Amino acid sequence: MNKRNDSQAPVRKSRLLPGSLQGQYLIIVLAAFLFIPVIIPLASLTYTIVQWSSKSDMESGAKYGGTSGLLSDWHAHAANMEGKSDAAIDEALIELKRRYPEASMFWVDANGATRSQLPPQLDIPAQWTPEEAIRFMKASIGKDPYTVIAFLGKENAGSSFMTIRMPREAISTGNPNGSGTPYYIAFVFVMFSVFVAMSLLFFRHIRRRLLRLQSAMARQDEHGIPEPVAIKRWDEIGALEYSFNGMVAQLRDSRQRQSEEEQLRKSLVANLSHDLRTPLTIMQGHLYQLREEPLSPKGQQSVSVMQGKAEGLGELIDNLLAYTLMTSGRYKLTLEAVDIVRLARESAASWYPLWEREGLEVDVRLPHEQLIWQGDRAGLQRMLDNLFQNVVRHARDGGYIGLALEKRHGRPCLVVSDKGRGLNSESSATGAGVGLAIVDYLADSMGLVRETASSEEGTRVYLYEKTNDGRGYF
Repeated sequence: MNKRNDSQAPVRKSRLLPGSLQGQYLIIVLAAFLFIPVIIPLASLTYTIVQWSSKSDMESGAKYGGTSGLLSDWHAHAANMEGKSDAAIDEALIELKRRYPEASMFWVDANGATRSQLPPQLDIPAQWTPEEAIRFMKASIGKDPYTVIAFLGKENAGSSFMTIRMPREAISTGNPNGSGTPYYIAFVFVMFSVFVAMSLLFFRHIRRRLLRLQSAMARQDEHGIPEPVAIKRWDEIGALEYSFNGMVAQLRDSRQRQSEEEQLRKSLVANLSHDLRTPLTIMQGHLYQLREEPLSPKGQQSVSVMQGKAEGLGELIDNLLAYTLMTSGRYKLTLEAVDIVRLARESAASWYPLWEREGLEVDVRLPHEQLIWQGDRAGLQRMLDNLFQNVVRHARDGGYIGLALEKRHGRPCLVVSDKGRGLNSESSATGAGVGLAIVDYLADSMGLVRETASSEEGTRVYLYEKTNDGRGYF
């Protein structure tokens, strides 16, 4: 008994585990369902955090603290103008100009008059009305330069106001809004690529394992049995591989049992043939002596029938022994050039006394020209003997046997014919099956074809050589 290896271990039950194909597939399906409702919002949240962080970094690293820093500083400067005279405010504004050299600034007193434009600005009116102030504020929102208006006094509650106009490039870090968009797109693309890659790897892995199993099925040993496969993973395909290995093991066991039974049968037939031959020979000898004794006509007839049956049994034993040797590969054939016409004529001559005794009309039509076949002379002789014997046993009631050379399928063909009731009719004789099996085996071994045409009017057996591609004509 062979020990069971890992590839023949018991199959585990399929469970919803990541190691099983079912579990892996469900994980991929779950990832597909969660991609839009989870991954997209997660990417948006990440994008918002990145944008907020970028904006904070930009503000903290910008000149003058960015827009928010400039706004708070300017309001603080305006609050410090509480109680100062116009001249002091002008001086303070000049000092602020030194602090913010890129900016332009001015202030408007309580009477609406423009004071201290640093530098002079053409779009600033000399006298302000409420309508002009409102239009100026609306026009400055979100524009470049960045404009901050602050009323003078504590809590910026005065009627006078001061204005600073700073070019946005002076307070910008150079990072435009939406600078995190490429990262957002990259994140979504990477997540989608990971999902696609997982799917492709999953199905590629399954395909490779199935192709390996298919390749194993195509590999066969000398008996046509596939080779077993090694089970690497215990999942659904592993169960299929285990079942395949079980089938291969059953085929091998069946093949081994069949080979052992065939060998036993051949040995039994060979032993029986040898064991039966000795008593049969003794029986034939005693029957021959009985025929020499003075017997009544009925006695002589009985001895003649027994002698005929003994001869038939001897031929059957010979055929069984020969067929056993052939199928076991111990029947040696020597192929040589044989004149089949001459061999058929000699064989017919040796059978002629028996045909005449059986009352058969003999019709031999063989040409004088040679017809050379490559074959074993003894094997060809045995084929003809078996065909002639079948006619004597099973078609003697037709009273005819013919041997001729004809053309069939464009090739010369040796024909053995009779006028019996055909192969499908019942016959009291036995042994025809073994005889024809021997004919077929020898014909195939020597590159010949046996073709039979049978009807109620008789049977014709054709023997001819195969074509160059190894096929006969049918």
